[in-house]
Amino acid sequence: MATMLQLVQRAMGELGLSVPNVVAGNATVDVSQMLALLNALGEELQRMHEWQKLTKEYRFTTQFLATTGNTTTNSPVVTAMGSTTGLDNTYMVTGLGVQQDAYVLTNDSATQVTLTRPVTSTATGVDLVFTKTKYAFPDDFDRLINRTQWDKTNHWEMIGPESAQQWQWLKSGYIQTTPRVRYRQLGNFFQIWPPVGVANYYGFEYISNGWVLDASGNAKSRFTADDDTCIFPDRLMVLGLKLKYFEIKNFDTTALYRDFVYQFDITRGTDSAAPTLNLAPMRENLLLGYDSIPDSGYGR
Repeated sequence: MATMLQLVQRAMGELGLSVPNVVAGNATVDVSQMLALLNALGEELQRMHEWQKLTKEYRFTTQFLATTGNTTTNSPVVTAMGSTTGLDNTYMVTGLGVQQDAYVLTNDSATQVTLTRPVTSTATGVDLVFTKTKYAFPDDFDRLINRTQWDKTNHWEMIGPESAQQWQWLKSGYIQTTPRVRYRQLGNFFQIWPPVGVANYYGFEYISNGWVLDASGNAKSRFTADDDTCIFPDRLMVLGLKLKYFEIKNFDTTALYRDFVYQFDITRGTDSAAPTLNLAPMRENLLLGYDSIPDSGYGR
């Protein structure tokens, strides 16, 4: 696996350009341009396919807080709470007199929060459940992989991603809850519905933006040091870098484009194993079926 310096050296050597001894921090126009083009190439490749080396699993347990508090009609302030630890604007609240789709606006103190909507009744010591419905993505998150979102506690695939219209219907209509958990990617959060007042285990797969590795093996999203490496094959990166250099200089790119596409197709095709496709698929009978019925004595 070639380093960033070696990739640039190979590309510039093949182009007949002066080969640098260092790239990071090099003020020479061609060298600094090569670094910029190399990063552009890597960022584009990262988005072009669900690379198995960039595919990761993310797991989290739903968070909630069951507590009590005092409410006042037409006021969004809840006082005399048993606890407000950890509450922020990612938590939705349910309870007597709490209006639909009400979130924590501010965590005022150890015993008080302000909601986004006023409550409709006055009560003392009312039971309240604050449920986190907005979960931050991993630091290296780039995009979700479809149909990998699962409620692992209940062994159900999550329903989604919901459209904007469906999401608002769920949060604002008369029918609010369903046995299945729904999700939407909104506001840079993985949002779930309905609010779950228990500790359930959820998960999904995603594509990481960490296509570059530093000398210690830590992932990052750009080349910044000469000893950085990347997840893509060396030859693909060299050909792609030469192609981008020719494009930026307005040279003829016909041969370089052909070579790059050829290497890209090979890389994508061999990135992971592929299933065997059946042109006449039949549903398998995992349990009792016609092929497991005895010749005689059926039903006795």
